[in-house]
Amino acid sequence: MKEIKNNPDKSAVETSIPEAAIADVSIVDACIAHAREVKAAQLELIKSKKYDFAPEFKEMTIQLYLLGVMWKFAESLGNTDDARELAFTALKTMLMQDRMPKQKAAKRIEFLRKMSKLEDNHDALAVVIGYESEPGDNSLAEVFDHYIDDMQVSGAFWRLYDRGRKIMLYGGLFVAFVVIWFVTLFMPGNSTIATLAAGLIAAALFVIPMFLIGIFIYRTKIKKAKQAG
Repeated sequence: MKEIKNNPDKSAVETSIPEAAIADVSIVDACIAHAREVKAAQLELIKSKKYDFAPEFKEMTIQLYLLGVMWKFAESLGNTDDARELAFTALKTMLMQDRMPKQKAAKRIEFLRKMSKLEDNHDALAVVIGYESEPGDNSLAEVFDHYIDDMQVSGAFWRLYDRGRKIMLYGGLFVAFVVIWFVTLFMPGNSTIATLAAGLIAAALFVIPMFLIGIFIYRTKIKKAKQAG
């Protein structure tokens, strides 16, 4: 009678899958804990420098820096092959832990994935410096110091843009309202469509020149910044 033997490979696969999943979860948690510790320490170090950057740029730079930090940390735990992807997974989990919706976090990671690489396929500066950082150094300040004279990411330039956007939006709405009110009150014979059209045309006549002035100011400031550099 032929003896039936257990298949050792099958049982090994069945036990290795959950073990691998548990290992990945623990590594992600460890990466997040390490990143939070590094972030807190680095933000404390740059507090006195009072960098004035556009909020979106500052947030993106810190996230790319933490990507490099977690990438290196994952490698130190023995995950040299997929450490970079583990870092992206950890960063996404970290964003969701900070109450960012799952769908928005996924889109954010896709954006950061694109920004983490330059045109020549090299890693972005923030990622590289984050990867090479050491405990207690001034590596995050080193990243921001590279952009301190870049007009396009400055906080002052961003505030100018934000004010201009609000002026165009609210100013256009105000002009449209005034024209619609004037036409309705003093030209009652016009149709509703004609009245709305008059309001839209008036709003456009206000917004378009403001937009062109904004473009002119933008180009002038960028040109001066390049000449100064």
